[in-house]
Amino acid sequence: MTLITLRRALDEARTGGYGIGAFNVTDLVQTEAVLTAASETGSPVIVQTIAGASAHGSDELFWSLLQRTIDHYPDVPTVLHLDHGPDPDTCRRAIDAGFSSVMIDGSLDRVTHQPATFEDNVAATVEVVEYAHARGVSVEGELGTIGGSEDGTAHAEIVLADPEQAESFVNLTGVDALAVAIGTSHGAYKFTSPPDGTVLHMDLITEIARRVPDTHLVMHGSSSLPADLRTVINAHGGTLPESWGSRRAKRHARRPSESPSSTRGWTRTWRTWLPCGPRSTRTV
Repeated sequence: MTLITLRRALDEARTGGYGIGAFNVTDLVQTEAVLTAASETGSPVIVQTIAGASAHGSDELFWSLLQRTIDHYPDVPTVLHLDHGPDPDTCRRAIDAGFSSVMIDGSLDRVTHQPATFEDNVAATVEVVEYAHARGVSVEGELGTIGGSEDGTAHAEIVLADPEQAESFVNLTGVDALAVAIGTSHGAYKFTSPPDGTVLHMDLITEIARRVPDTHLVMHGSSSLPADLRTVINAHGGTLPESWGSRRAKRHARRPSESPSSTRGWTRTWRTWLPCGPRSTRTV
């Protein structure tokens, strides 16, 4: 298994002047597709998942299967990353299960789904950083809140990151990477019109990058939501509304996250194949 930490992957990306895609997966078919594409293009990759996102009853079972799949791609430098860990306990479970990187998302109160205080966010993040760094695992934190929904349930409001707080947060926690809210949004339905400077605040990420030069910045909610995928899906029975993604934002971070775009690609393939596949599949 060629597992590397997020810190190492992003350090090398900065030196080489490139970005690394982070792809959310919920099953082994998606995982295989991501790793095969990385192998064919000679690219490092971040394979990430959210606790409870798979169809398996046990996170640990699915996580073990992810690692066994990565074993089959020894030529691909791979970060196995827990996305949006909701609390320190979940992050510790992922670290103990063999993840090379975890995200602790202390920006939201998990009970009220309201923005957490800065102090509570720092406390949760420090707890994870101490546990992770002692075991050679990277940590990503989050400041401000990304809009939309990570898992299709509660929808968070957008609270923009403050550059001065970002500098303080990094100094207090020692995170390897920081996800900052600049107006992007999670999920498959982001913006009702192409986002411009009144929606995506590029000035924030420029100022934050200046203040924390040794910490890598991460862009969540950065899927581009290609219109051609929506067109094909809707032509085969889908009802996806028109929506615009955040393609422009990807130029400003080393690690853009992708989930809705790759999921739409998977949906397009199944919707176009099922009507003409073997008879046994037409009743699924």
